[in-house]
Amino acid sequence: MKYHNPVLLKETVDGLNIKEDGVYVDVTFGGGGHSREILKRLGPEGRLFAFDQDADALKNTIDDERFTLIHENFRHVKRFLRFYGAKEVDGVLADFGVSSHQFDVAERGFSTRFEADLDMRMNQESKLTAYHVVNEYDEEQIKQVLLQYGELRAAPAMARLIVESRALEPIVTSEQLKKVLKKFLPPKYENKVLAQIYQAIRIEVNQEIEALKEFLLQMPSVLKKDGRLSLISYHSLEDRLVKRFIRNGLFEGEPERDIYGNFEVPLKKVGQLIVPSKEEIKINNRARSAKLRIAKKL
Repeated sequence: MKYHNPVLLKETVDGLNIKEDGVYVDVTFGGGGHSREILKRLGPEGRLFAFDQDADALKNTIDDERFTLIHENFRHVKRFLRFYGAKEVDGVLADFGVSSHQFDVAERGFSTRFEADLDMRMNQESKLTAYHVVNEYDEEQIKQVLLQYGELRAAPAMARLIVESRALEPIVTSEQLKKVLKKFLPPKYENKVLAQIYQAIRIEVNQEIEALKEFLLQMPSVLKKDGRLSLISYHSLEDRLVKRFIRNGLFEGEPERDIYGNFEVPLKKVGQLIVPSKEEIKINNRARSAKLRIAKKL
């Protein structure tokens, strides 16, 4: 699996409780590791649909008549499943992380390890890039991106410095951005803070939080009764949304209760939170922050 080493492979697919003749969806195809494991467990009548917005992932397609790969963002999952005649499915799997391939291809601009143009697009046809966020957003917008998606306390000062610096010359590459923000990158915490900055900009470029919310809101109508959701998150922003939606069908606030204090929810959690073993983290360091939550439709 050079393209991407699938995280929590067995646990995530186990969570789908696969039926041999069932219909399943892998909305983050990537290198196809999770999809191949699902196909192993399906019988001849089973079906698997997969989604990926990254054109690079299409090269990993699987030659199997039970399999359909759809080149779209998973925020459109319901519409495209209906187009293919799958109104309800038995299970949906999502691994919300950036793929190893996206991190390792320097020119994609996802990794703090390489100098590259500011890009960070998961969908390479998208018009919004990291360059646009850094060079065209106003100071307040940049501050909000760094604060909300990077949870950076120094966001106001960082935003001010970015705007002052780009007035002298555009900030085109990752190295230029690092130099601009150097005062906020003490050697001991440089990698951690850089990762937060990159995460914030990447989430904005790819509209990841909006896409996740849209995806989750569709799940109660996409899943059959007792259908399973198997979801891997990598940072607290995603995991909080997933956890809250599974618990009460909302992203904020509390659901309305009846006169007895009860409320209806579309999903019910299955088991406890699952995290990678020490052995898996040794083999694949990128698994260290993964959190798997499983739910079923009531």
